[in-house]
Amino acid sequence: MTALRNAPLSDAATTALLVVDVQYEVAAYGHGDLAAYTRETLPDDKRWYMDRIEQVMLPNIRALQDAFRAAGSEVIFTTVENLTDDGRDRSLDYKVSGINVARGSREAQVLDAIAPQGDEMRFAKSTSSVFNSTAIDYVLRNLGITRLVIVGLLTDQCVISAVRDACDRGFLVVVPEDACATYTQDRHHWALELTKGYCRVTDTPTLLSEVAAL
Repeated sequence: MTALRNAPLSDAATTALLVVDVQYEVAAYGHGDLAAYTRETLPDDKRWYMDRIEQVMLPNIRALQDAFRAAGSEVIFTTVENLTDDGRDRSLDYKVSGINVARGSREAQVLDAIAPQGDEMRFAKSTSSVFNSTAIDYVLRNLGITRLVIVGLLTDQCVISAVRDACDRGFLVVVPEDACATYTQDRHHWALELTKGYCRVTDTPTLLSEVAAL
């Protein structure tokens, strides 16, 4: 069964790219968590994170999106976004943590650099895992999806939460480590190490080769 988990991508129709929470709230200067900062004023303890997003993660996500679209595979997005104006629908964890992304706000939108195209789906969620506060499981099954390539933010929070829930629901999961990011290199590294028990961890060039062969 381990061989099944680690097998190369083999079917464009049953494989989807899931882009997790790459949105203005957490990944853009002047918005949300970075509202007080520009690139020039960013403190040192946040610099690895933003460098990782801009120099590594975003180029790799764009490359994967292009490849998946060319292959005819689904590209799907999640964002953190309230369903209500005052955020009363949020999970208790999000309320306690102060995560409050206004419905319809710029902060709730996917970064323009990797934004959805055409009728690509975006699931607004109010929990760490997209499987706990949206109908994504139902939709994936309607689409016939059996394998997910999961990328985005944050590696050690919403990404691995989606990975574990997807695995528990019977999906095969692949995570390209160079298409994810979190606040520190250590957190990124250890999140992926712990995730290897659930999914295949690989890199973007490997997946691009596999998608090109579909």
